[in-house]
Amino acid sequence: MSGLFDAVKNAYLTVSRRATPVQTTQPAQTTQMAPTQMMRVHTEKVSAVAFFKDGRRVATGSWDRTVQIWDVEKGALIAGPFKGHVVTSIAVSPDDRRIASGGRDRAIIIWDIESKQMIFEPLVKHTDRVRSVCFSPDGKRLASGSWDETVIIWDADTGAVLSTLQASGVVLCVAFSPDGLKLASGSLFTVRVWSTDNAELLLKINAHQDFVQSVVWSPDGQQIVSASHDKTIKFWDLSNGTQIGQPCTGHTDYIKSLAISSDGSFIATASDDNTALEHTARVRYVAISPSGELLVSGDGNVQLWSIENTLSAAFGMDSSHDFYFSHRSKVKLGQKLYAEALSDAEKVIELNPSSHLGYELKHAALCGAQRYDNASEAFTIMLSKLDEAPEPQIRQLRQQYVSPPEVEDTIRRAILAQLENAPLRLINTITGHICDRNAQINAFTESTEYKELLHSLVMHAALQMELIKQAVAKYFSWVMLSHRWERKEPLLHDIQDRDIYDLSPVGTVVKLQKFCKVARDAGHHWAWSDTCCIDQNNNVELQQSVNSMFIWYHYSALTIVHLSDVPPSSKSGALANSIWNTRGWTVQEFLAPKIVLFYQADWTLYLDNRSRNHKQSASIMKELEHSTGINARALVDFRPGTRDAREKLRWASNRDTTKEEDIAYSLFGIFDVNLPVIYGEKRQKALGRLLQEIIAHSGDITALDWVGQSSNFNSCLPADISSYKAPSCTLPSLSEDEMQNSISVLQNIVALELASNLYTLLENLTVPRFANARLQLPCIAFPLTQVRRRPGQDGARTFTYDVKADGLQDLLVTTEDRLVQFSPARRTQQTFLLIRPWNRSDLGLINFADETQSVEVWLEPGSPSDDTLGSCPGYNEPATRELRLIVRLGQPFGALLLAQQWGGEYKRIASDNNIIAQVRDMASVDDMMNVRMLEIL
Repeated sequence: MSGLFDAVKNAYLTVSRRATPVQTTQPAQTTQMAPTQMMRVHTEKVSAVAFFKDGRRVATGSWDRTVQIWDVEKGALIAGPFKGHVVTSIAVSPDDRRIASGGRDRAIIIWDIESKQMIFEPLVKHTDRVRSVCFSPDGKRLASGSWDETVIIWDADTGAVLSTLQASGVVLCVAFSPDGLKLASGSLFTVRVWSTDNAELLLKINAHQDFVQSVVWSPDGQQIVSASHDKTIKFWDLSNGTQIGQPCTGHTDYIKSLAISSDGSFIATASDDNTALEHTARVRYVAISPSGELLVSGDGNVQLWSIENTLSAAFGMDSSHDFYFSHRSKVKLGQKLYAEALSDAEKVIELNPSSHLGYELKHAALCGAQRYDNASEAFTIMLSKLDEAPEPQIRQLRQQYVSPPEVEDTIRRAILAQLENAPLRLINTITGHICDRNAQINAFTESTEYKELLHSLVMHAALQMELIKQAVAKYFSWVMLSHRWERKEPLLHDIQDRDIYDLSPVGTVVKLQKFCKVARDAGHHWAWSDTCCIDQNNNVELQQSVNSMFIWYHYSALTIVHLSDVPPSSKSGALANSIWNTRGWTVQEFLAPKIVLFYQADWTLYLDNRSRNHKQSASIMKELEHSTGINARALVDFRPGTRDAREKLRWASNRDTTKEEDIAYSLFGIFDVNLPVIYGEKRQKALGRLLQEIIAHSGDITALDWVGQSSNFNSCLPADISSYKAPSCTLPSLSEDEMQNSISVLQNIVALELASNLYTLLENLTVPRFANARLQLPCIAFPLTQVRRRPGQDGARTFTYDVKADGLQDLLVTTEDRLVQFSPARRTQQTFLLIRPWNRSDLGLINFADETQSVEVWLEPGSPSDDTLGSCPGYNEPATRELRLIVRLGQPFGALLLAQQWGGEYKRIASDNNIIAQVRDMASVDDMMNVRMLEIL
């Protein structure tokens, strides 16, 4: 709480009738000083002076019954005289539009400066002369103190009395706190502090041995300074009313007025003694300009003094008054007047070259002026001054700062972390040049943003990692383009070492330029387009880009979708019908990002929707959901992975790509797989490798659910992704009531030992394995006993067969393949099977990897609800568990038709329709015991 006292105890300016210098707590050498400006403004004594907030004008009040306004620089009268009463005090409103004066006539007059008229009739409520007036910081209230021993708070707009405070003594001064919540007054011996809300007396301080002539607040409102007829100045801690430090002494006569600088760095007093700046008559009042550069005092005339010249005259080059320039430099920094702040910092260095303070201020001023190279030099010198300081407490200050190399290293590590998920090349939207990683980093380290960050961080002992991450993320944020390729798109070699904005704006170059400008106008430094930001001739880079593209879109700050075939002012539905909505790559380009904006052909927003993110537009999302078949949740918050593989394959089943392999490569990110990119391998192999990876990684066999032609890669896979267009083969499941009824029936007719053996067989089956185009598929096999083609199909494209299999009901199979016909009477050497691919979910177990299934509360054994799980399906006693399995196996299922090959492996025979099979007799467990792991080519 001693900050104000520490700031001003070394010096305070005094003004009086005879010429002597600035005072310290001990008298300094006398020096004659002349004012910078003298204005003969009144015909009688100047009794009150006040600066306007703009610092360019000063108001004066006099015993000649006038108030006048003067131009500080020119010394010219610019408004007035306002004729009223013998003025004893004066105040200027915070908005510089009104002046209030208190007078010997017990009245207060408030003047409108522009109209030069009284706002209302003089306010007369006091019964004796008004000694002090002041406006509240918001200008809505006015306080007055009087010899009638009262303080009145007025409504400054209406003149109404808000409250009257009893001071129990002549009131010589009043002052609002900086926040306007408190009011201080001075009277005989005493300083009082009141609450302005409820007029409650908060503090009564026995401050002096005579009248308290003047009180002022510290800028933070935590302290008060008081001056008295007892010739002392004292500092008070308002948290407890105690005195801070020792009083300032040195005056030999009454102190008439006290002023404090706006930053609290020094005070000035007016006195009748001989410790003064030169005047010819008694000085009644003193004020300090808001900038802290000028002091105004009043006797018969108004005199302006340069505080800097006053200090220089008093102390010369003595370092003891560097405090003034250091505090003034801080004020200028707060006002963003960096040139003036730098000038004062240089003076601090000149006065005290061994101190670190001047270099600290110089560093701050140079940073504010964005002269970062010079700022770095000043900072380095500052650190050396701290290291070399003889005082241990000063050397300890070095711990408050971080060395620039340490900060640079931390920032670089944050940059590398940020760029882990960024494209390899990006276009600088400011310069128009394409940049690799090193060029991107160099652009940042040479930028204003980097230098501001560096110089702000060195000023803190602990590195602010969150600030670093935020600054790095903001600078390196990038925008991705999603579009449909057109003819003659600009490639990497077309823009390398060139400014894209300088390219001839024809054809698809215009699209690239517009895209970068939109990204730049959105506040982003970097932009990416697949046309020119990938070296198509570099296989390593191409492979890395294809495998990383989903990540790049996901971590982008924004993805811009350009709909080149959607004209301006299109209505809802145009997006759904855009060719963009049919392309393979655009699935991940929309699902991956968090923020997406759709632009029409002329680069105006689709549907004129100006929201930050079109993924938050219900109408646009509904349009996409209907046109793509992708559910709304996935559209807005998609999570990549192999879960729900069949559904994701359906999303892409009606998409097209220019390069046939891209129909698979464009899905790498959606399934979160990383595979080699081998252009030229053809569609079937590319899709086969993807599906193989999905099944091998997840064990999910829903990718085997398709109709159409088999792939050359593996017969269990489709030749084309369009085979997933049909809805998945989802058969109705039993209700719990139906399940319980079936179990009741089976309990009396099924041998539980057989059911238990089957359960154990299936439980011990391993998951599918898929490698080198060979699928190891766990299943229940049903050998075919008869295949007979229905008559009348000669010349048909597809053939329908009546099929019989052990343990299954008879069924029909339609396929393009010509099957070998056989029967028990006419056997074939080739083995044919109908199989039920095994899915562990049929065991009724919870899949803990499935986020949709969870146990809400885990209970300790023996707790009251320990039997909760026992009532859940699949967690009953073993007999019921196994019977539930038999019931499930008795329901219809999607079957695969396999033909054994020469080497003992099998191949799938594709069908044009789902093959729906069902066991002939649920109770015949023997028919379901043929559990195998088949190798399928």
